Amino acid sequence: MSRFTSAGPSQRQLRVGEQVRAAVTSVLQRGEIRDPLIESEVISISEVSMSPDLKIATAYVTPLGQSDHAAIVEALNRNARYIRKQITPALRQMKYMPELRFRDDTSFENYRKIDELLRSPEVARDLDRKEDDD
Repeated sequence: MSRFTSAGPSQRQLRVGEQVRAAVTSVLQRGEIRDPLIESEVISISEVSMSPDLKIATAYVTPLGQSDHAAIVEALNRNARYIRKQITPALRQMKYMPELRFRDDTSFENYRKIDELLRSPEVARDLDRKEDDD
């Protein structure tokens, strides 16, 4: 399931999304957010998708080594206006500073489930059977 329209994002959306991702990552790495839930966490931003008008940036985040992703995502959304203010200098070429939204990135969990399925005994048995037929 894609996060974009069927035509996909434009080159400009991809470029701006990457610039926003780098700017937000920089703010998180510098520890500028004074929230106890965020300060001590290592947070990975895998992707930032931009709306077609570039006014909304949706950041997909994964708190590394943390099981309660919802609390971290909620804390990031609570601090979104502050983060937006902090990234403004890095994105000064933009006409409008995008509104930031944070969402849990579930793609790693999906990859883990697929990996488990591929390693299951049923799949291994079917693969062994196919090799025997060759």
